[in-house]
Amino acid sequence: MKESVQNYYGDVLSHSDDLQTNACCTGDAPPKYLRDILSKIHDDVMTRYYGCGLIMPEHLNGTNILDLGSGAGRDCYALSSLVGDTGEVIGVDMTEKQLAVAREHQQFHADAFGLKKPNTRFLKGELEKLDELDIAPNSIDVVISNCVINLCTDKQAVLNHVWDLLKKGGEFYFSDVYCDKRIPEELQKDEMLYGECLSGAYYWNDFINAAKKAGFIDPRLVSSSPITVENEALQEKLGTLKFYSATYRLFKLPELEPACEDYGQAVVYKGTIAHHPHRFLLDAHHSIETGKMFTVCGNTYDMLFESRFKEHFTFYGNKDNHYGIFEGCGTVIPFEDPDALAGGNCC
Repeated sequence: MKESVQNYYGDVLSHSDDLQTNACCTGDAPPKYLRDILSKIHDDVMTRYYGCGLIMPEHLNGTNILDLGSGAGRDCYALSSLVGDTGEVIGVDMTEKQLAVAREHQQFHADAFGLKKPNTRFLKGELEKLDELDIAPNSIDVVISNCVINLCTDKQAVLNHVWDLLKKGGEFYFSDVYCDKRIPEELQKDEMLYGECLSGAYYWNDFINAAKKAGFIDPRLVSSSPITVENEALQEKLGTLKFYSATYRLFKLPELEPACEDYGQAVVYKGTIAHHPHRFLLDAHHSIETGKMFTVCGNTYDMLFESRFKEHFTFYGNKDNHYGIFEGCGTVIPFEDPDALAGGNCC
């Protein structure tokens, strides 16, 4: 299947319009500051973009970022403008033709974004074997991936390697395709469905359990939307399976608890993160308005206090007193109940 994926993205697809479904296409329009960045990216790179989400988390200046399945480099180059001269973006991909396009335009993008020199590098490798690449453990601030984990044959290995490469307090912020059921084995062997990012998709609950096994105790869903398979022949094969594009953020914080516990803690967002003056969206449950006291569970407190976001919040409380499960928390099946994911003081 790895050879099939390499062939599909190296030879079969030469343009994003060659895709047979919208599974590998970003639906939501980016905010203006990102549109301005994307407008400067070389056309050769843009036309070979196959992502399914917007993986540009907040507050990236000076950070070291790793892009898993970087392809022709669209996301790497957009991120390179956000990390600036003091940061670095590393792209990893196993398809040589995609890497060749990315490498060809490194100086072009450094000039386009006013950088002193290129702050990107591109490595050839398999995501299941990240430990074999020239990337030091505990050295990465943010790992991103855009519609690629579903193409990996050993997803647990990828999650394990991401945990090892991240610094403590670092995060894995990524978009991918998920299914509402486990996909039958015969469909997993369908090369077109696999290449279209469908038949390799995680069943959402299997992903949650795999993330926790890797060490990411409290995965947070940021956004999700249904995927429409606008191809009758492929839809006939898929039957009643439902697919969703979703963005998650996972923090490398070993002290997080399995449940959202109430310690009477709260935070106030200062409004100081660039391009986010009015609110900070941690995840689908936590839309934190500037200047407003926002009660949080212990895990949410730690995600903000132990990460790169610390300087942008004022923190109240500690863990001296425990008040039970955080009020309002509960198990919500992702993607199925948008109302359950509305903002508010809950986890």
